[in-house]
Amino acid sequence: MHLAKNKQMAITFGLFPALLIYMIFAIYPILQSFYYSFMEWDGFSDMTYVGLSNFKELFQDPLFWNSAKNNIYVVLASVLGQVPIALFIALLLNRKLKGSKIFRTIGFMPVVLSTVVISLTWSLIYNSQDGMINELLRAVGLGALAQNWLGDTQWSMIAVCVTVVWQFVGLYLIIFLAALQNVPEEVLEAARMDGANEWTTTWKITIPMIWETILVAIILCIAGSLRTFDLIYVMTHGGPSHSTDVMALYMFNETFSNLQYGYGSAVSVVIFFFSLLLIFIVTKLLGRKMI
Repeated sequence: MHLAKNKQMAITFGLFPALLIYMIFAIYPILQSFYYSFMEWDGFSDMTYVGLSNFKELFQDPLFWNSAKNNIYVVLASVLGQVPIALFIALLLNRKLKGSKIFRTIGFMPVVLSTVVISLTWSLIYNSQDGMINELLRAVGLGALAQNWLGDTQWSMIAVCVTVVWQFVGLYLIIFLAALQNVPEEVLEAARMDGANEWTTTWKITIPMIWETILVAIILCIAGSLRTFDLIYVMTHGGPSHSTDVMALYMFNETFSNLQYGYGSAVSVVIFFFSLLLIFIVTKLLGRKMI
């Protein structure tokens, strides 16, 4: 009993520095944003309490709703793009194919690259004059399909979403590969001996056994998508005509360009609760399948 108590105290003592740092650099700024959201403040003069005025103004701003709509596009593209693609590639690489280690490294490479580098690279690929996509279309006789991918409001959001999906597929690929390698080979072998084919083994055994990992990946996707900022800031700066504006970029512009720190904090509070709402819905809808 005494030994267990000492062990518990040692664990608490070991966790305390990390918990303290997390409270200072994560929890405190969130609480500070909640406080600022009720203030009118330009960052220099004295703050003025305005109650819910920032939120009322925010919900009446069509640009905010436009950024929220674009953010939902990014979330959908991430969840429906990154997770299935990463899972499919992970299932292939888990079969111990020749050269699978090289494919894993190549797949993970975009994750370790700077977002600025990725943004500039894809901006060159999308270049309307001599970008790789338009050059490829012209080379195969489909020059009529060449577009101003980032300068056309019809295509800009799609182009950005493709880049977002490409950037983080490697991250979920590694997560799924780690989960797949923990699936007992004996279980799969027993299923095959009972006559189950690869399709049945994958859907009836492998996917259910790694379902918790898939759910975590979806939650990470949602959280990451709602924080999307730097990639779009470099590629389009939210343009053209706010067609790629997302909530984080909207918050940045209102806070630092228009010096509305209280209003920007209100946007961050809305993003916070919107994230919690989406994660709650996904957990409720998909969490049941884990049972």
